[in-house]
Amino acid sequence: MINVDFSVGIAVYVALVLIGIFFLWLFTKKSKNKDLTLDSRYIWFCSICTYTYINTKEDVISVCPRCGNYNKKSKNS
Repeated sequence: MINVDFSVGIAVYVALVLIGIFFLWLFTKKSKNKDLTLDSRYIWFCSICTYTYINTKEDVISVCPRCGNYNKKSKNS
């Protein structure tokens, strides 16, 4: 039987738990690094207050959330 002091046993246990948490964090972090892109058809620019906002509805006309102005999507954007 191996004789281990109580404080050494606790230190080894805590170290193993921390190493396990570190590797779990490391592997889950890699899976969360996804390339997020936004299509330019969802980006709207208000012609009155120059606010840039996102509207995921594919409408021709959108309402600015800041000033309430109606904006029309131009053909080239």
